Amino acid sequence: MLTYPKIDPVAIQIGPLAVHWYGLTYLAAFGLFMLLANARLKHQPYASIQGPGAWSRRDIEDMLFYGVVGVIAGGRLGYCLFYKPGYYATHPLEILFVWQGGMSFHGGMLGVIVSQWFYARSRGKPFWQVMDFVAPCVPPGLAAGRVGNFINGELWGRAADPALPWAMVFPQSGSMVARHPSQVYQFLLEGLLLFVLLWLYARHERKEAQVSAVFLIGYGAFRFIAEFFREPDAHLMWLQQQTGLSMGQWLCVPMVLAGIVLWLWAQRRGLPARTPHPG
Repeated sequence: MLTYPKIDPVAIQIGPLAVHWYGLTYLAAFGLFMLLANARLKHQPYASIQGPGAWSRRDIEDMLFYGVVGVIAGGRLGYCLFYKPGYYATHPLEILFVWQGGMSFHGGMLGVIVSQWFYARSRGKPFWQVMDFVAPCVPPGLAAGRVGNFINGELWGRAADPALPWAMVFPQSGSMVARHPSQVYQFLLEGLLLFVLLWLYARHERKEAQVSAVFLIGYGAFRFIAEFFREPDAHLMWLQQQTGLSMGQWLCVPMVLAGIVLWLWAQRRGLPARTPHPG
């Protein structure tokens, strides 16, 4: 059994200016996106598209800007609506207090979808072509976020058998109970494994929207599994007790179903990803 190593959440302190590790993981996520997106330009169909619809580094920079706005706005609104709707209904101004913490992946994903729709529309690119480009570049950023969760000692797991070699005590939980390091599980599943599978799948040209569909299915399935080992939020424990599933799992169910429907729709539609058409 291991004990959580107390890590100072502040990476650099210069006078009143404090740079937190969690903020650095966001920067790492954005840097990884830029690196992978530039490699993605060499994949089909993007490498073969010529003329006004051709893809370039400028597209990546613009998509990242739109995506950052979408993930922050969507992640915050999603947390307020999905996890604490009653509280923020009576304290609406605190929705803007992002420095207090509280972000939702599912909300952030919806925010990214909306932001990329605006981007595609403004550039005249097919929406699903944009989403298929972005999808394989996202999991490493999710992995970076889980590293930040571990450094902060938050989102710890459920109680585990103390004999489990990697079981860990998180004093922040208010007890000395051995727990699953669920942040590490999510890092491995939603981050590394999803990235490898999705990157390999996306290297070959697919029907338009199928790469996005596989992302929805893969993330939803891996997150659903990881939630069995993650301690539900205290104020949402009732949902787990009454239904047997956590809020995170309930949010993953429509995500997986949407991914399956989208993949089948794309297969039946049969539109090659390189086909130019209005976005």
